[in-house]
Amino acid sequence: MARAGRRPGQTETREQIVDAARRLFAERGYAGATVRAIAAEAGVNPALLHHFFGTKQQLFVAVMNLPVNPAELLPQLLAGPSDELGERLVRLFLTIWGEPETRAPFVALVRSITTNDQAAAMMREFIDSAVFSKVAEARGIPRIRVSAAAGQLVGMALLRYVLEVPPLADATEEEIVELVAPVIQYYIDG
Repeated sequence: MARAGRRPGQTETREQIVDAARRLFAERGYAGATVRAIAAEAGVNPALLHHFFGTKQQLFVAVMNLPVNPAELLPQLLAGPSDELGERLVRLFLTIWGEPETRAPFVALVRSITTNDQAAAMMREFIDSAVFSKVAEARGIPRIRVSAAAGQLVGMALLRYVLEVPPLADATEEEIVELVAPVIQYYIDG
């Protein structure tokens, strides 16, 4: 049983929690790695994990070095008329990928998940439970449609920001929104 309270002396408690979480997410997946198990692995009380990270999802965001937390973006994305969700998705995606500070970690993550099976498994499970299922449930959309829309957006981002394929890389954001938003809206509406 982990001791309650703060450890005596100098510690790297936050880093130990991240390391423990990384190991357990890799071994057990996102759903199988519980807050209690991660805290026990790090030798801390679960309350300390909550103190540093808040939730398991926020801990995962830190472990994977995600530049944005989907839990913070989903409410603003889902707010508003359903018939404008495709446009909001495209604009949000362009905003996130368009900023060099947020693009660099995403590019690194894409490289990691395409070359590391454990990273891919962790990310796949996280995206499904923290993003796809939440959007599908909130809007009554089959998850396959949410997944297909995400595939369209990721493909667009890779061509535009990673490979920088013209004319997509040279298009204005408004041109991209005009072209891609109706397709994303189709996935949503069916």
